[in-house]
Amino acid sequence: MYQVPDQGGKVFVVTGANSGTGKEATKRLAAAGATVVMAVRTPEKGETAKQEILAEHPTAQLEVRRVDLADLSSVQEFAEALIDDGIQVDVLVNNAGVMTPPSRIETKDGFELQFGSNFLGPFALTNRLLPLLLKAEAPRVTTMSSGMANFGRIHFDDLNWNRRYRSAAAYAQSKLADLLLSRKLAEVALERGWQLISNAAHPGYTQTNLQTAGASLGKEKPREKGLLDRLLPSQEVAQGAEPLLFAATSPEAINKGYYGPTGRFGLVGPTGVAGLNRRMRDDELASKLWRRAEEITRTSLPA
Repeated sequence: MYQVPDQGGKVFVVTGANSGTGKEATKRLAAAGATVVMAVRTPEKGETAKQEILAEHPTAQLEVRRVDLADLSSVQEFAEALIDDGIQVDVLVNNAGVMTPPSRIETKDGFELQFGSNFLGPFALTNRLLPLLLKAEAPRVTTMSSGMANFGRIHFDDLNWNRRYRSAAAYAQSKLADLLLSRKLAEVALERGWQLISNAAHPGYTQTNLQTAGASLGKEKPREKGLLDRLLPSQEVAQGAEPLLFAATSPEAINKGYYGPTGRFGLVGPTGVAGLNRRMRDDELASKLWRRAEEITRTSLPA
C-alpha cells in the first residue's frame, strides 16, 4: 500500500471526489494532512462522501464545491470563486470522468460528452487555476488518463463524433487527449521555468461505478458486466487510486511522468512507470490539440 507522505499545509482540488478513485484519493490525502476541495457535480453526493470520510478521519479538512465539467460556464464559476475567496491551491487532481455512454450525448456547450467532460472541462479548469497554482511553492497538476489511451486517436476532423458515434473509441480519444494535455503542460512548465510538475496516471482495471453507472447514461439501468469484464484481472479502489496518489504526492513522481499498475496486462498491481506508445509521445500532436482546445474553450495559459 502506497503511503502518502505528509501533506500538511497543502490544498488539493480533486474533481470527482464523491466516488471511486476520487473519493479514495480524497480520503487518503486528508488523512495525510491535506485540505481537500471536493469538486463535484452533485453537492449532495459530495456532502455524503465528506461525512463518510469524516466518520473515518474526524480531523479531515474537507470542503465541497460544485463544478460540472460538462459545462464550461460552471468551470469558470468554480475557478473564479476559488480565486475570489483567496484559496491557495497546491495541487489540482483532474480525476473526474465518464465512460462509454451507449448513445451520443452532448454537454451543455454542444460537445460529445466524453470529449467535453473528460478533456475539455479539465483543460479549461487547468488553465483557469494555473494563476493560483503558480503561486504555490511546489505546484502539481495530475491528470487521470486510462489504459484505453493506448487505443486512442485524435480525430481532428470529427472531435465530437457527429458522423458515427462509437462509445469506446470516443472514450479512448478523450483519455489520450488527457495524457497529451499533461505532457504539453509539462513542456510549457519547462520552457517558462515554472516550478510546476504536470504528470498523469491511469488506474488499470479498477472496480468502480465508472464501468456500470457511468455506462448507463442514456439507459434506464446500468449495464451488466460482460464475459471479458469477468475474465480480466481487476482490483479494488484502494489499489486503483494509488497511481493517482503517487503522481500527485510522491517526491519520486516527475514532470511529464506517467504512472499505472505494473501487474498483469498493466491492469492490476503496484504502481510503476507506465508505457507510452508513439501517439502518446507525439509532441506535435499535443501542441495541435492544445491549440484547438484553447480555441474551443476560450481559455489560455496565463501570461
